[in-house]
Amino acid sequence: MPWEPRQPEVNIGVVGHVDHGKTTLVQAITGIWTAKHSEELKRGMTIKLGYADGNIAYCDGLEPPEAYTTEEICPDGSESRLLRRVSFVDAPGHEALMATMLSGAALMDGALLVIAANEPCPQPQTLEHFVALNIIGVKNIVVVQNKIDVTSRERALENYREIKKLLENTPVEGAPIIPVSALHKVNIDVLLQAIEEEIPTPKRDAAKPPLMYVARSFDVNRPGTPPERLVGGVIGGSLMQGKISIGQEIEIKPGIKISTGAAKGTYRYEPITTDVVSLKFGEISVDEAYPGGLVAIGTKLDPSLTKADALVGSVVGNPGQVPPVVRGVKARYELLQRIVGMKEMVKTPPLQQNEVIVITAGTAIRVGVITRLTKEYIEIKLRDPIVAWEGSRIAISRRVLGRWRLSGWGVIEEIEE
Repeated sequence: MPWEPRQPEVNIGVVGHVDHGKTTLVQAITGIWTAKHSEELKRGMTIKLGYADGNIAYCDGLEPPEAYTTEEICPDGSESRLLRRVSFVDAPGHEALMATMLSGAALMDGALLVIAANEPCPQPQTLEHFVALNIIGVKNIVVVQNKIDVTSRERALENYREIKKLLENTPVEGAPIIPVSALHKVNIDVLLQAIEEEIPTPKRDAAKPPLMYVARSFDVNRPGTPPERLVGGVIGGSLMQGKISIGQEIEIKPGIKISTGAAKGTYRYEPITTDVVSLKFGEISVDEAYPGGLVAIGTKLDPSLTKADALVGSVVGNPGQVPPVVRGVKARYELLQRIVGMKEMVKTPPLQQNEVIVITAGTAIRVGVITRLTKEYIEIKLRDPIVAWEGSRIAISRRVLGRWRLSGWGVIEEIEE
């Protein structure tokens, strides 16, 4: 019997230095090439997450690690047993992935840290991603030593020792290191076993009120569709907690921007409520959605409200239970040692009073001004509002050599509505 379709139950971040084989690795496990957002790279800082869903199954007639597979049919012709469906989270471009991790936009239950065996370790981005995983508290990590097919045994062993040194005296000191060739699909079964043993599905509380960051929103109607065949707007994102069901009423905040007409450029935001008409994970339709993977929610909204990512940065939840819309925040902050994404090592200079910065809160990217500053705290006035609450995270970007660069992160302690 073929496996019955189901939603992914765990999100696993795929991190590591550029060209170390993250996308190839995800393709080896899922058959999906996640770099489908290549055009978006040219547009600079966007939070566009690539989610690739894959299956981990077990062949009862074999011994581990050979028993672990992604196929429905085992080598001996028998049917494999589906253990779980997992979602691999990747983001195009190094800076976007860092901002995504530090702003809490992507729920990561665990991570694969991909390190190429044919280069010295750690490379700058490897180190930055490793630091980011520690900041957000991802403890369940599997290190994937990739490209063992293009290096000598001596170099691979030297690289293994370098990885061990990187992990020393950190919360993930004992993380397994799995040598693989993603290109030739060598040792993928060993990696699947490590994922099953090291990155369990967390116990989730379905009774918590649902909370979802909107990462995409679109109009699925083709031009020229007759009015009676039009369907409502679609919003996509990753559920952080709780569950969403078909037929349920949801609220979206901050919502839509409405000009107040008082003076040029003055406007307010109006939250919107709508009903859930459909729930899809890729091609799989479900009646209820839980955390794990990227869900597309079909709604009764006018598609003009959702087209072209118009609602990205919003938060979805039960009516009356979505956190407040805020225009100012006070956060405890820390700067990263070096500015992310620069080829040369540029030390992060201290923040300045009245400096214009960009903050990322969940999937919302907003311009703000620093109104007060101490060594530990920062107060920011935002040009456009965000949905935030005490304890939610922000990533801080600053203008360096003509573009916005990720420079630090913070945890919100007070909000100003």
